[in-house]
Amino acid sequence: MRGIVFFTDSRAHEDVTVFDTTLRDGEQTPGIAFTFEQKIEIARQLSAIGVHTIEAGFPASSAAEKETVAAIKKLGLEANVCGLARSVKADIDACIDCDVDMIHVFIPTSDIQRENTINKSREQVLAITGEIIRYIRGHVDKCMFSPMDATRTDADYLVEVCRTAAQAGATIINIPDTVGVISPSGMKTLMGRLAREVDCPLDVHCHNDFGLAVANTIAAVEAGVSQVQVTINGLGERAGNADLAQTVMIMESIYGIHTGIKKERLVETSRLVSRFSGIAIPPTQPVVGENVFSHESGIHTQGVLKCTATFEPGIMTPEMVGHRRRLTLGKHVGRHAVRQMLVDVHLEPGDAQLDTIVERVKVIANKGKRVTDADLYEIAESVMGIEIGKKVLQLDDIAIMTGNHVIPTASVRAQVNGTEHVFSSVGNGPVDAALKAIVGIIPARIQLTEFNIEAISGGSDAMCHVTIAVEDEHGHIYDASGSGDDIVLASVDALVNAINLTSRD
Repeated sequence: MRGIVFFTDSRAHEDVTVFDTTLRDGEQTPGIAFTFEQKIEIARQLSAIGVHTIEAGFPASSAAEKETVAAIKKLGLEANVCGLARSVKADIDACIDCDVDMIHVFIPTSDIQRENTINKSREQVLAITGEIIRYIRGHVDKCMFSPMDATRTDADYLVEVCRTAAQAGATIINIPDTVGVISPSGMKTLMGRLAREVDCPLDVHCHNDFGLAVANTIAAVEAGVSQVQVTINGLGERAGNADLAQTVMIMESIYGIHTGIKKERLVETSRLVSRFSGIAIPPTQPVVGENVFSHESGIHTQGVLKCTATFEPGIMTPEMVGHRRRLTLGKHVGRHAVRQMLVDVHLEPGDAQLDTIVERVKVIANKGKRVTDADLYEIAESVMGIEIGKKVLQLDDIAIMTGNHVIPTASVRAQVNGTEHVFSSVGNGPVDAALKAIVGIIPARIQLTEFNIEAISGGSDAMCHVTIAVEDEHGHIYDASGSGDDIVLASVDALVNAINLTSRD
């Protein structure tokens, strides 16, 4: 099925476990601070998708962090719960108090970090390493040891530190590329040497400063590590960490390595963490981004409609990761895609009509405007001379209250399938409240998946253009837009237009 040889000279294990540090390193992303409730939900989700170990936090860093780690442990999850600690007994005791399954202890080993952060000699680091690991193993069954900044540590000394950790009782040794400076070939060489010379299972933790975190993680897998450290959406300090979805799908689809992760829940998990972190998923994000299985170019859509593997990996399908395939509109769109999109909503234009529809779509796209599903259907109905279909939602009235001492609240009165309904909702702002009120008034399950706004004129009274996408309960996504000089009403118009598209199936 692959058709080519993807890799050679690999010592990869048939099974590799996944250690997720979204709640620890991921939360160290500048600007992110998960609430207690969000951390609990993320932990439940990580365990539910099959993560082997969850690094729940750094208990010694604060009372709140310690409380959270202890609470996550009490959830009784399938995943092991791990606490992070410096190589000091007070940190270890904080983890022990949380009753964690594993303690992850670290100490700087590179000369630059060792001399400038803890001011210890190489010999002192060796002594501390052995002592602290023995202390941990006297209280907890599982101990992970990390020689921090391992990839900038003298290789011979790194081997010596890791041997000391293994002899003291470390159950797994993590090799961190703390500032993301190693290359994939360098990582494979380093991990290969450690695998030969250190009698202990190995783990890897890669940062993304040069965009190599996933590649370096996979190189370590080729060299024989038995566990990988990742975060959801690649969150983490500076440029982040290796992304869970990308790392898992490379191992599963390309290498045939079993990870135990429920791959069909990757998109769902990515969106959950994106919502809690406030960091949007780029459309081009591998595996989970909106564009991964989207096709616009004429030759691409023609090929995909005939055989999906023509312009998709084939060994990774949208269904595998909880995604969906989508044909999109733009200046490169072809007749096959437009015809299929119209047939999907029971519109069947003739050849001449189809040519006219495609031409009008391209005219709009060439003006730099995004062409939405709603635009396509409106063009098609005009060209075909048919009446607009029945709308599921007709907005009658919306009232919004907001202020610096008032919780933004929106109240909506609308006709839903011909019956009047009233609904109110609060939000983080007037737009959020209004959109939640609109979604709340619809009996069907609708999820807002995309919201974009742009000014199309200058000044405080600027006209704005809002594009929105919604996903129905069957996983179908529809997008529409709205414009006006009121950002709230333009947003509401866009959402109403998108919701009305869902009634076409």
